[in-house]
Amino acid sequence: MPINRVGLRHFIFFLFFGFLSAHADDATNTKPLHFMLGTQAIGGRYHFSQEAPLLESARLIAELGSDIMKFSISSKASFGKTQANVISDARELKTLTEIASQDPTHRAVLDMPFTQFFIWAYPLTTRSSAGTFKKADSDLEYREMYDFAVHLLRTYNGTGKQFFLGHWEGDWHLRPHFDPKKGFPEHYEENFIAWLQVRQKAMDDAKRDTPHERVWLWHYTEVNLVTPFIKGGQCITNDILPKVDIDYVSYSCYDSLQHGIRDDLFAALSHIESKLKPKASIPGKRVFIGEYGFPARRYSPEEQNQKSIETMIAGLEWGCPFVLYWELYDNEGTPEKPGGFWLINEKNEKQSIWETHRRYYDWARKLVIETQAKTGKPPAMDTFRNEAIRFLKDL
Repeated sequence: MPINRVGLRHFIFFLFFGFLSAHADDATNTKPLHFMLGTQAIGGRYHFSQEAPLLESARLIAELGSDIMKFSISSKASFGKTQANVISDARELKTLTEIASQDPTHRAVLDMPFTQFFIWAYPLTTRSSAGTFKKADSDLEYREMYDFAVHLLRTYNGTGKQFFLGHWEGDWHLRPHFDPKKGFPEHYEENFIAWLQVRQKAMDDAKRDTPHERVWLWHYTEVNLVTPFIKGGQCITNDILPKVDIDYVSYSCYDSLQHGIRDDLFAALSHIESKLKPKASIPGKRVFIGEYGFPARRYSPEEQNQKSIETMIAGLEWGCPFVLYWELYDNEGTPEKPGGFWLINEKNEKQSIWETHRRYYDWARKLVIETQAKTGKPPAMDTFRNEAIRFLKDL
């Protein structure tokens, strides 16, 4: 049976990212090169094939050329009545590890040759999380996160994959009323700190206890109210980051995209970084853009594309290790009034911003291949970043 165009692109994807992973330095355990720009597949309102929605999305992101996959493993997003990752029910799977190892869809996606996985990981065995976290759930939270981390380290040992386990916008977890002008409810701050500390310890202990090489695992928290609180005020960045030993911070950065994108992003990212506890074991910047986007309900496809490029450039110039676009399929609104956070709309039409990502990944692969031919190894990350900024500015 001949390989069609999509099949050929998938084949090249497997070969190329296998090549990148194989060229990590075993002696120094150096992380392999990655392309920094990516997207995600969480809770899309539609899909177009008979495949499970999560697998369909992962195949499209692979077709696009990305080495990054971001999705959710949780009881609601995985097996709920809406926003499902899978088609068939699988409620007999009771933990993150059981879903990742036994559900065919999740296992297939994790086995794909993406080198960077970002996963919203909410244990299924606990009755509380984040601002409502209860001390009685500490052992359950620890055990499920520990077991999941061990599973990833063992299963993907030697593959060159990185796993970032985190959560959705934390400032809303701490504000269930969704009002930035109101503070945290009583005890929410201390509960959130306890929750993050348990999760961080679980992952640190899993790495300590599990022999592994050329596979990496990190814990992140996500902030989403930063720009309004740079000069003070209650938020995760100001009140919680200085008190926790977190690996990375994801910034869902919509509050920095409303006026001067570059200046506001630089100020917010630097403010977040200033509140982080030092961590000598992780070189470089530890704040990345976990979400950004410009909805079609407010912007034309051309405006959406140009503002996204501006955000990509600003994030890379500041030093973000990742800049992740929200998202593959729109997750807001209705068919009559879509939100328009998309690379592909509900008519299955690929948008200008899809094409920008595709061109970027094609350029990136070409750069890596040419550098490898000249020097015998892929470009250094800093060199790749500078070339990526130059490419995006030329767009």
